[in-house]
This record gives sequence, structure tokens and C-alpha cells, in this order.
Amino acid sequence: MKDTTSKFAPINTICLMILAASASTWVLVYTKSVLMPFIIALFISMLANSSANWLHRKWRVPYNLGIVLNFVLFMALITMVVSFISSSIESFVSGADIYEDRLNDSLDWILSKASNYHININAQFVSQTLEKLPVFNMVKSVGGLIVSLFTNILLITLFVIFIFMGNASAEKPALVGTIQKQISFYLLVKIGVSLLAAICTWIVLTMVKTELAMMLAVLTFVLNFIPNIGPLIATAAPLPVLFLQHGFDWHMLLVLILLAAVHFVIGNILETKWLGKGMNLNPIVVVASLIFWALVWGVMGALLAVPLTAIIKMIFERHEATLPVARFLGGGYSFK
Repeated sequence: MKDTTSKFAPINTICLMILAASASTWVLVYTKSVLMPFIIALFISMLANSSANWLHRKWRVPYNLGIVLNFVLFMALITMVVSFISSSIESFVSGADIYEDRLNDSLDWILSKASNYHININAQFVSQTLEKLPVFNMVKSVGGLIVSLFTNILLITLFVIFIFMGNASAEKPALVGTIQKQISFYLLVKIGVSLLAAICTWIVLTMVKTELAMMLAVLTFVLNFIPNIGPLIATAAPLPVLFLQHGFDWHMLLVLILLAAVHFVIGNILETKWLGKGMNLNPIVVVASLIFWALVWGVMGALLAVPLTAIIKMIFERHEATLPVARFLGGGYSFK
């Protein structure tokens, strides 16, 4: 009987892990509205704590004062970003008639070029299809998302306060300290390279006098947190605006080349140099985690996919039963 039990022990363990993963996924989806602000607050507290400790070691700034300074800086940055995006959306909506005229002119140009090459295109069908595109509904939904994020700042603030109150009265376990150190370093590097990418994007778009340059720069900053896919989307995002402004000309080609070069240098040279091995996650696992967290928490899940998966990996490394899973997440496929 004992041999039979030991024989099926690995199968039982795998089945229990699958059940636990399924239940955890259901909890993540069901508690999304509360758990997501808590996770964001947790990451903010990690960054603020690391920064406060650095200020204390470097400049002898009191720890509590460093926390307050970091929190004020965070709130100022959030307010500034929301203000920039809101003004960009407002200018876009106010210029809707101009963009519509440019779109019609671009459509006429495409139809004329197609007729020169004896390509027949149903102009009425194309026009009706463009009219049905929910462009302005998408803009309104983006604006609604920003308002929703702004209203959640109060909840995130409360979570941050309670987290720091708990940190002040409790000694951190070794695992918590390791997680905080690695995640803080990753987030600081990602914030730095994302900010650099956003500044370079704004400079390139301003050089060719692109409308909505500030909004596209902020979008680049956010998308740069999404591994692999984010920089590609950020590179292509300005092209529709350039098309409406200038049509198919050298502006689009120049911006495409410069932005591709910016993201290549930042993503493949600077970020790789500063992060090193990063979170020690397999590239395939990174893509899979991106898909999973995007399905569970949407866009915010995609932004937080890498640090969340890294935390799960570090926790799994501490237990013998889940150690094979941690090795798999890190690229080791040998289950022993």
C-alpha cells in the first residue's frame, strides 16, 4: 500500500497544483477591482522603501521623510501625466472635423493611386466602413479609463499607508526582503528606460511637428513595460497620426526608422546592460505570463506580468514541492 501511495504521489501533487492554480485564477478575476490597486500599492511601497533607504544611506535623510518625499513625487507625477493625457484627448476631440477632412483627402489619394494601377476599389464601401470605425468611442473609452485610474488613486493611497504602517511594526522575513530588492531594482530600471524611450519619442515626433506628440510619448512610456510586444506597438502608434497629417511621405518613413532605432538601442543594449539577466525568467514563460495576466487583469495585467511572475517564481523556489515549477519558470526543464 505504501509503494502504491508513493508511486502516485507526483500525480497527486500535480493535480493539487492544477486545482490550486485554477482556484487562484478565479480569485484573481473575481477580486480584480480590489486586488489590482493593492498590487500597485505594493509595488509603489517597494520603490518608495528602496528609495528612502538609499536616501538615508547616501544623504542621511530620515527614513520617514524619504517616504513622504517619494510619495509626494509619485502623486505629482501621476497628476502631471493625467493632465497631459486629458489635454491631448481634448485637443484630439476638438479637432475631429479637421481629422475627418484629412482622412477623406487621404482616401481620395489612395483611390486615385489605385486607379492609376488599374485597381478597382469600391469607394462607397470604403467610406461607409471608415464611418463605422469606433475611433471616437475608443478615444472616449481611453478617457474613461484614465478617469477610472485617477479615481482609484485614493484607494491605492490608503493601501500604501497601511502597508507602511505594517512595515514599521513588523520585522521583514528574508523572502520579503529578497522580493523587495529584486522587484524594486527591476521597476527602477524599467521606469528609467521607459522614461528615456518616452523622451526620445517626444523629441522625434516634435522634430516633424507631429500632433499629439505628448500623448504618444506617454503611451510609449506605458507600453514599454509590456515585454516584446509593447515597443512594437509604441513604434507603430504614431503612424496613423502622421498619415492623417502628411499622408504617405518621408515623415512616416523617418519617424519609423528613428523610433525603431530608439527602441532597439534602449531595449536590446541599455536595458540588457542594466538589468543583466533580469528576473531570470525564460523568454517563452515571459510571453505566456503576458498572455495569462492580460486575460486575467487586462492591460494592467500585461504591464505587471513580469514582476508578478518573478514573485511567484521566488516563492516557489522556497518550497521543495514547487521547486520544479520554479526551475521551469527560470528556464530549467529538468524535473527531478
